[in-house]
Amino acid sequence: MAEVDDLLAAWADRGDDEAAAWAGARPGPPLAAVAARLSSAPRAFLDDRLSIAALAGDVLERRPACIPFADDARVRRGAGLALWLIASEELVEPFAPALGDVVRTRLEIAVDALALRVAPVADPLDWLADAERRDEAARTFLLWAGYLPAGEDAATARDLLAAHDSLQRNEALAAAFAEHRHRAEVARRLAEARAKEAAARYSRE
Repeated sequence: MAEVDDLLAAWADRGDDEAAAWAGARPGPPLAAVAARLSSAPRAFLDDRLSIAALAGDVLERRPACIPFADDARVRRGAGLALWLIASEELVEPFAPALGDVVRTRLEIAVDALALRVAPVADPLDWLADAERRDEAARTFLLWAGYLPAGEDAATARDLLAAHDSLQRNEALAAAFAEHRHRAEVARRLAEARAKEAAARYSRE
């Protein structure tokens, strides 16, 4: 089983901007509909033998960042449930508005958000049994898919997700995650600076 710290670091390394996600989110499906769909996930999407790489290829035609960590049961179940939400639009019925209306990269981020940010600190099996944890998972998925729960503005949705955020309730993990995000941001800025310097040097040659 992977260390929680390593999984949170993998999420931080994705470099996705949460402030930008909130700013760009548009009205989406009702939270209750997403939560109910989560709770009705077929056992196949939680099976220990499930290949997240194969399922993601079928459902998303992409390779989420969580795949190298999918031997961890929490990651596998978190990704499996996220992929169920996406696949269920064909297997059950589309949400309104449909998840398929957003670009695939957003859905890939939503899968990683559940697998790498939520699942390490709130076991996906609890999403099925506990209404508060299910609410947290559904809200997190919607945010990173580019949506606000129907009937909520960004400020309300942000406050309600914060109130359910398992990571922020754990002071030690929250502090470690903040440090991961800081280091990832510094690394990105250095890489951008090096790329600009290399481009400028090439243009002078």
